[in-house]
Amino acid sequence: MSDRFGKEYDYIVVGAGTSGCVAAERLSRDGRHSVLVLEAGGKDNWIWFHIPVGYLFAIGNPRADWMYRTEAEDGLNGRSLAYPRGKVIGGSSAINAMIAMRGQAADYDGWRDLGLSGWSWGDVLPIFRDIEDHFLGDGEFHGVGGGFRVEPPRVQWDILQAVADAAQNMGIPKVPDFNTGDNEGSGYFHVNQKRGRRWSAARGFLKPSLKRANMHLETGMLIDRIEFDGTRATHVSCSRGGETFRLKARAEIVLCAGAIGTVQILQRSGIGPAKMLGDLGIKVLADRPGVGANLQDHLQQRAIYRVNGTPTLNEMYRSLVRRGMMGLEYALKRTGPLTMAPSQLGIFTRSRPDVDRPDIQFHVQPLSLDKFGDPLHAFPAITVSACNLRPTSRGEIRLRSKDINEKPIIAPNYLSTDEDKRVAADAIRVTRRLMKQKAMMPFAPQEYLPGPNVSDDDADLAKAAGDIGTTIFHPVGTAKMGTPTDATAVVDERLRVMGFTGLRIEDASVMPRITSGDTNTPSAMIGAKGAAMLLQDAMV
Repeated sequence: MSDRFGKEYDYIVVGAGTSGCVAAERLSRDGRHSVLVLEAGGKDNWIWFHIPVGYLFAIGNPRADWMYRTEAEDGLNGRSLAYPRGKVIGGSSAINAMIAMRGQAADYDGWRDLGLSGWSWGDVLPIFRDIEDHFLGDGEFHGVGGGFRVEPPRVQWDILQAVADAAQNMGIPKVPDFNTGDNEGSGYFHVNQKRGRRWSAARGFLKPSLKRANMHLETGMLIDRIEFDGTRATHVSCSRGGETFRLKARAEIVLCAGAIGTVQILQRSGIGPAKMLGDLGIKVLADRPGVGANLQDHLQQRAIYRVNGTPTLNEMYRSLVRRGMMGLEYALKRTGPLTMAPSQLGIFTRSRPDVDRPDIQFHVQPLSLDKFGDPLHAFPAITVSACNLRPTSRGEIRLRSKDINEKPIIAPNYLSTDEDKRVAADAIRVTRRLMKQKAMMPFAPQEYLPGPNVSDDDADLAKAAGDIGTTIFHPVGTAKMGTPTDATAVVDERLRVMGFTGLRIEDASVMPRITSGDTNTPSAMIGAKGAAMLLQDAMV
């Protein structure tokens, strides 16, 4: 145990993932409040947490990943999916795609229209700017000096440029920036990197703040539950290495354990669906059916195409000589394939002409593999994944038992609505049209998945979507914001857990609806905004 480790703090932040790192940095900034961050994972002292392409080795590795799995999903034809979550300071920002993506202005205006004042695009844009250190400089949409460094990709692929040209052949414009509120178009993703190294939330926010005397971090701390004095949250009960601790928060406890971890802690604390808790022998403090409900995620249709006459990472990585050259380029220049995010090219477009704004997102990769953790294919190929940005399917997360070491039940309920099945089928159709454009002809793309035997018939495409669909690792919504009239809401618009004092949630679980894009940057915004509201309320 750290020599500085005490039993009481003003604020205890549970979870050092993206939102937790940002929230803790904000809460400790003025030096007036003591802040303790409790992280169940470890330190980021492994080389693959810092070299961008390290996601290939981190995902599916118990050193870096909590190794969750979904239940068998009817919508995926009975398949169960790996469900990676970062097991380290920085959370999933230490193993994710590094894509800096806010979503669409209409996402946040939609939150406002649900009655959640203070969450419109106009409200959150200044926070996005404040947390950034953006290569485009200070301006209307971007800021400098924040903790999250954002840079352009440091590697180029001819085949990806061809895909962008093919999108343009279809009438999808090329755009330089996806983060202005309207992300329709094609372009290269901006990434959370600095000079060719991954820039996680731990590097950008947590580690600098640990230099402050009032800021403390403890890793390897498994959080059991929150304890209450009446309706006031007072203590965090946790353990490490067989030793248990009961830590007091004099002011507030802030849950930032993510859409999966926060739910487990609340349910073990007796806040959740009463019947489920009772069946597990957990004393019910509050019957809250929304705790663990409303799970949303982006399901991608991972289409794979063989290509000819152009290099891809598949064959480059299999060559020891080329692999050595890639390593040398990275060591000398911090450029090349080792700086790659999983996806470099993005396309935001519509599944059908009558959709009012882009509802599918392509992640295009100059590589292919059966699933993360498996080797790259031996043949040159690209992956052209299309995800439904605003799924209507809703899943759930619930405890399997009250044993802190047992993994939860994760049931996303993918493709459980007719709307989601339609969008998935249309996404495959759009992918096929994209690959048939003039710009792709020199590379003779051949469909490997879902495969040439799958027709454009609705039934065939629905089955294919279930066969090739997989998570894009964006679980949100399991402790959603809402108004007092919403029986499934867990927190109010100021992220206070309803019915309790001294307890807030500031992570992706509070999203009432998923954002239209990658969710790491919105999670950072939630951490920053939540901390600001907490400090404002403390002054009242």
